[in-house]
Amino acid sequence: MSACPAFSHVLVFPHLRVQNANAISSPLTHGFPSMTAFLGLMWALQRKANAAGLDIQFSAVGVVCHQHQEQATEGGFIGSFHLTRNPVGKDGGSAAIVEEGRIHLQLSLLLAADSPRWALEPAARDADLATLAELLAGMRIAGGSVMPPAQPWRRRYQPWALDLTGTGKDRQALFAKARMRLLPGFSLVGRDDLLAQRQQQREASGDANPLDAWLSLARINWRWATDEPDGKGAWSHDRAGNGWIVPIPVGYGALGELHSAGSVANTRDAHTPFRFVESLYSVGQWISPHRLHCVESLLWYAERPTNAGVYRCRNDHATTLDDAELDVTFDLDTSY
Repeated sequence: MSACPAFSHVLVFPHLRVQNANAISSPLTHGFPSMTAFLGLMWALQRKANAAGLDIQFSAVGVVCHQHQEQATEGGFIGSFHLTRNPVGKDGGSAAIVEEGRIHLQLSLLLAADSPRWALEPAARDADLATLAELLAGMRIAGGSVMPPAQPWRRRYQPWALDLTGTGKDRQALFAKARMRLLPGFSLVGRDDLLAQRQQQREASGDANPLDAWLSLARINWRWATDEPDGKGAWSHDRAGNGWIVPIPVGYGALGELHSAGSVANTRDAHTPFRFVESLYSVGQWISPHRLHCVESLLWYAERPTNAGVYRCRNDHATTLDDAELDVTFDLDTSY
């Protein structure tokens, strides 16, 4: 399995208020933006930082969610997103606009960073951090707008950096103190191990379908208490004892060959090779930062693309199983 790239500092942008972020993380999941959106934010911020003259490289990103408010109806069996009323077309019908589910967030963003300049000029770190905060304020996070902090909290919620240039024990000790500054909140970590365990359980019963194993960890089922037709029933799930488990997208799988730049019409970027992909799925867990023992547990990073065309993001929270046992993500191939 890939490991989190080495880094010397973690930059923390605390309690960012994000308005109208995309709540639909994939064709099958919703409720919080995909971690691929935050990886995209990290790369976009690095490009802006390098253009501004900052000698800095980002390698991983982490998110701690403090508050969320999904723009959807509450109560009842079926929920609906609060959508905008767009202008009608020339024929009087609705315009062909793809609506997005929206969510308001308050989150802390963590970026694993490296900068040779900081080792030579320690004072430059604070200046660079202020520049990064200014750049971030003008960007979008998962499609949402970054709002300035409320006036009473502006001084308190200033960005800060964690220097992790010491030994392994020193890094753990520093993180043990710093993680308390991320409370109250929950961080999303990868739990590929739980999906592997559930698939092994289903293999024992003669059903080795990865999609069914994923759904068994994601859905809520109606179960009758007895076999009697008029017996009582209740809604229940199969995640007992595993914590706050959620289905998540973890990247993309190729549907075909890589096309050369400009060869496919109407692409977003005519200077970058293009490929048709579909979502890959796994399971994650929301966990309080004070339960994590190292900063790598809450960081997500991009795995190098494979020859099979897999573009996947990784998290090192679950590292007890080997690569073959853990890598059980899947796409919606018709063989399922």
